[in-house]
Amino acid sequence: MGDNVCDIYMSSNQMYPGGQALNVAVYAKQLGVDSGYVGVFGNDGIAAHILHTLKTLSVDHTYCQQHEGENGYALVKIVNGDRVFVRSNRGGVAKEFPINLTKIDDDYLRRFDLIHTSNNSYFNDRLPIIKELGIPLSYDFSNFWDNWHITEQLCPFIDFGFLSCSSMTNEAVIEVCKKVHNLGCKIVIATMGDKGAWLFDGESPIFQEARKVEAVDTLGAGDSFIASFLVNYFDYKKTNDVLIDDKVKRETIYQNSLDKAAKFAAKNCLVEGAFGFGVDVPKPLRNQLKI
Repeated sequence: MGDNVCDIYMSSNQMYPGGQALNVAVYAKQLGVDSGYVGVFGNDGIAAHILHTLKTLSVDHTYCQQHEGENGYALVKIVNGDRVFVRSNRGGVAKEFPINLTKIDDDYLRRFDLIHTSNNSYFNDRLPIIKELGIPLSYDFSNFWDNWHITEQLCPFIDFGFLSCSSMTNEAVIEVCKKVHNLGCKIVIATMGDKGAWLFDGESPIFQEARKVEAVDTLGAGDSFIASFLVNYFDYKKTNDVLIDDKVKRETIYQNSLDKAAKFAAKNCLVEGAFGFGVDVPKPLRNQLKI
């Protein structure tokens, strides 16, 4: 539940569907599980392309909401295979019309094992409602976890918290994970790009090395890591009938899920855009954005 955008590549005049929350739903579908997406769309060509892509991929979007105005977009440059965000319209109409949970059937939400959202989803004030429904919640803080006054408010509602910490040392990352956990987040995962990732659930920190590839495009690498970790974590719990309160078995689940997440994220770096489906940017939009 949350943000969707088109990532507009200034060098190639291509736009690709994306957004932290939408990406996770799409990657989960690619990994073979039933997924859905709930978000807010405008009524422009960007929105039409994303909605068409969701239909093509059979990602359920029954409860998406649409309003007149601009859909979210971001302008992107690729520098040595790495994506660099230039500017965005910060979600477009979603700023004014955030997700309205009263229009969504609670029974629909309870069909899912987990709800994932993000710091760009204008959804923070809805987290207590999700918590009351008894559905595990995953939250992507991106690299804004250090807005501590906000992080402190959100952590008690979060089961899985994801942090971007690519510029930090291992020691500093572990300390941040411990702090976020102490604020109430049950399981904290910090990704560090090609330096790997750390997981902390209140016991011993667990490290996962990155899988190295010659990246075509790193856009979506973090979201693909998140999706794969979550899908495999829940799959291991179900299929192995494990006792999650057994420390050894719990750490095995973590390690297996982290390893598969690293492999899936590396594979995703070989795809243009978050998950492909690029189309030419319409000329009126190119003129509007001056690209």
